Amino acid sequence: MSVLSIETTPIEGQKPGTSGLRKTTRTFMGKHYLENFVASIFGAIGGAEGKTFVLGGDGRYFNDRAVQVILRMAAAEGAARVIVGQGGILSTPAASNLIRKRGTDGGIILSASHNPGGIDADFGIKFNGPNGGPAPESLTAKMHDLTTRIVGYRIWEGADVDMSSLGETSCGDMTVEVVDPVADYAQLMEGLFDFSALKALFAGGFTMRFDAMHAVTGPYATEILERRLGAPAGTVMNGSPSPDFGGGHPDPNPTWAKELMAVMTGPDAPDFGAASDGDGDRNMIVGRGAYVTPSDSLAVLAANATLAPGYAKGLAGVARSMPTSRAVDRVAEALGIEAYETPTGWKFFGNLLDAGKVTLCGEESAGTGSDHVREKDGLWAVLLWLNILAERKISVAEIMADHWKTYGRNYYSRHDYEAVETGKANALMERLEAKLADLPGTIVQGTTVEAADQFAYDDPVDGSRSEGQGVRVIFEGGARIVFRLSGTGTQGATLRVYLEDRVEGPEGLDRPADEALQTIIAAADEIAQIREMTGRNKPDVTT
Repeated sequence: MSVLSIETTPIEGQKPGTSGLRKTTRTFMGKHYLENFVASIFGAIGGAEGKTFVLGGDGRYFNDRAVQVILRMAAAEGAARVIVGQGGILSTPAASNLIRKRGTDGGIILSASHNPGGIDADFGIKFNGPNGGPAPESLTAKMHDLTTRIVGYRIWEGADVDMSSLGETSCGDMTVEVVDPVADYAQLMEGLFDFSALKALFAGGFTMRFDAMHAVTGPYATEILERRLGAPAGTVMNGSPSPDFGGGHPDPNPTWAKELMAVMTGPDAPDFGAASDGDGDRNMIVGRGAYVTPSDSLAVLAANATLAPGYAKGLAGVARSMPTSRAVDRVAEALGIEAYETPTGWKFFGNLLDAGKVTLCGEESAGTGSDHVREKDGLWAVLLWLNILAERKISVAEIMADHWKTYGRNYYSRHDYEAVETGKANALMERLEAKLADLPGTIVQGTTVEAADQFAYDDPVDGSRSEGQGVRVIFEGGARIVFRLSGTGTQGATLRVYLEDRVEGPEGLDRPADEALQTIIAAADEIAQIREMTGRNKPDVTT
């Protein structure tokens, strides 16, 4: 085997965040950039010698070339086997499942999640550990440290691996196993949900549209919904993955999934609608004329999970990220189970899942999951909703009305100010943090501030502490505002403002969210001086 040793120099800015390393595609295509980070992954985990990995991505631009580079680097470092999805394709939850099912030493996932794809858009890479979940902060810190000191890497010199045919081939002395990216995942879903009931649901005339957004879940949804469950052909829309996601933004929310929302609010709307994102780990749920917020979706799934065979024995507990609305907390209280509040980032849920403390978890950013994998899982959430609809035999709107009547309603919205100049965004947060101690007891927009803090999390499993996780402002009566800077963009900073107000039944449960949250929205601008500090008159995206 011919192995080349390539001299390189450290590249600044290669610091992975909670979702791995995301940069522009052209950055990753730059000289040694991808190679430096992959070499740092191998270095951080103690080398690749004799190890087995899972490899695949969401099919965005540069995915195919990056897979070939990583295979040759793994071969040069002495890896024994790499299991790769056919064509280099694997959804993030499917990769997590393969890591766990095959007992591998981890996996490398290529994706920038819901960010746009293309040569002028974004690319990403992350390492998932043997439990199938994202690398912990201690490991990503090692990766970053190595990128600042790297002086060279090794790569096998040879032809590309044929990833078009299933079966085993080789890359140097390393075995490359090309697998059907959908088969193992579909088998897992069949073990969790009542596929007989779902087949009967569609056979009875139930209608649905699933928007794959030209992204990775197209083949998964087509196989499961149309072929295995018998949904009519065409149920899956935009089902062919595209390197640039059809020129769209593969983020499943009403702003970007406009085509689906037009269908669901039209005169011939189907009974149920759903969408997933670039790498298949997020979801959007819509009923006929009824959009379900991710926070409400998590609460509904927790309240009804036992209707699905995989969760018939009940839930050990639930967890949500701190910015997610507290709707699921009410469900947990009624069920007599623990509800955990964690920082944003699926790795924090992983510890709770591995320890058996929780069964379901979710984030307001359209991510929901359970203990079946260690990632959020968009199509899984859709199938659980379908199982609930099949058992309860009522509409999405009726399920939501019943849920709010039972548990009360947490009105909720997220305002995103995208690509804010980094200096301005940091100045806003610094100013906000400096005034936290003075906020309790003050009256803002006619409502008294009860508490204000910078959220910190003490992990109940490993004892680690995570600070600086977002500013919380809590009002008397249960209203809440959360301010965070997101690390998922590649240009500037995204300021996320989370707005929540609690309403007990029976009145006031069916108001438009923007109307119900009007006072809290005004309070957020007054407290943080968003317009003054950013120059923005309104958010770029409202969810």
